[in-house]
Amino acid sequence: MYVQGRDETGDEAELVYEGDGWLSVAGWSPDDTRLLVHEAHASFDHDLHVLDVATGELSHLTPHTSEARFQSPEWAPDGDGVYVCTDHASDTLRLERITLGDAGSGGDGAGDGDGAGGEALGDLFVVEDGEGWNVDGVAVDEDTNRVAYSRNVDGYTEITVGEFTAPDRIDPFAEPTLPKGVAGGVSFGPDADRLAATVTGSTVNTNTYVVDVKSGEASRWTHAATAGIPEETFVEPELVHYPTFDGREIPAFFSTPDDAPEGETPVIVDIHGGPESQRRPSFNAVKQYFLNNGYAVFEPNVRGSSGYGKAYAHLDDVENRMDSVADIEAAVEWLHDHPAVDPEEIVAMGGSYGGFMVLAAMTEYPDLWAAGIDIVGIASFVTFLENTGNWRRELREAEYGSLEDDREFLESVSPINHVHEIGAPLFVLHGANDPRVPVGEAEQIVEEASEHVPTRKLIFEDEGHGFAKLENRIEAYRAIVEFLHEHV
Repeated sequence: MYVQGRDETGDEAELVYEGDGWLSVAGWSPDDTRLLVHEAHASFDHDLHVLDVATGELSHLTPHTSEARFQSPEWAPDGDGVYVCTDHASDTLRLERITLGDAGSGGDGAGDGDGAGGEALGDLFVVEDGEGWNVDGVAVDEDTNRVAYSRNVDGYTEITVGEFTAPDRIDPFAEPTLPKGVAGGVSFGPDADRLAATVTGSTVNTNTYVVDVKSGEASRWTHAATAGIPEETFVEPELVHYPTFDGREIPAFFSTPDDAPEGETPVIVDIHGGPESQRRPSFNAVKQYFLNNGYAVFEPNVRGSSGYGKAYAHLDDVENRMDSVADIEAAVEWLHDHPAVDPEEIVAMGGSYGGFMVLAAMTEYPDLWAAGIDIVGIASFVTFLENTGNWRRELREAEYGSLEDDREFLESVSPINHVHEIGAPLFVLHGANDPRVPVGEAEQIVEEASEHVPTRKLIFEDEGHGFAKLENRIEAYRAIVEFLHEHV
């Protein structure tokens, strides 16, 4: 970990700490003598440390025995505490304060200087509990005690701005009048009378807004281009919740084309990857492209998605993997009852882990689908884990199961071993240089499926995990629409 002072320039940097693992610098202390260091062990397991820059001592702030996240850390204005979004003692992320004690003062009561770290002497206090939703971000202005934090409420961002009147108390100002959608990048201006944030909505691409912190009045400062397409032509989704096999209500976003014909509208069920991701109401040009071509788009956040608490995120771990696929089957049953939908024209589409979900849904429930679109997807968990990058294997095995202990189970849920069940046309797209899901996953599913169903393959020789180049994105999604027009 190399560090330069705030006001220094040039190429010289001093190595102040070197350690193993996924470490990232999370911010200077108010007196510029210490650094917050964030460590990620897995998607849902983090730690925080304080690094004394002068001595190199690393103090461990967050000892815990079970999985917990500690994210979006911010120094308290007095430098004697850290505000952090954490679920160490709850199902959802809460805003809490860590009182540092000797661990954050540069004294010798916490760190042992060898990288192992000591135990923090402070305590954690709940500041905002999120009311059952994740408090997923916080920003603090050290000069004014002003603070802003965000909640993820069923995918939508709600921002609260206020002022610390005590270390664990925030008095809120007026609610910001930001567009409904997903916000991020919140930062205060030099005098903290205003704050800036980026906001994206389903019908508005990402732009910067500036908010008067006391009145809440927001003004839009940028107008990102939409390639000449009028914003009023974009479609806003409906947030829905549908029942699944065990009585849970699964959240989803459902978008239908303007003037969708009753009982005749084809639907793309677009399944996110991760699997610990979350489909949120942000601008998606590809979705609007599908809508413009006459396809409704259904985006479920099946069990295993983030945004709904730890318990929900772990419902698909290892042996429960196929329960999330059953949530897709329940989504199609819900769509069958929708008056706009043609139940014979429902398509499964997804990328990365979402590609696995497409293949699994087509093998487990073959009669439901008119076609499938598998983008950089996993066909076999065994070959995927054998061939993915070494740096990802341990992280992914925590979610899917390990080759050493769970190989038989991994074989049983791998779509390649049930490919004969696929009964609908399949389009497989991949990047030849994919380091996460190697292209062999695409090759093997195409080879097997093409023996009994119409199958198309499109491999981009200059792409990796997904399609980064504009010309390739245009080719890929045009090809998908052409494929659907042919088979749906």
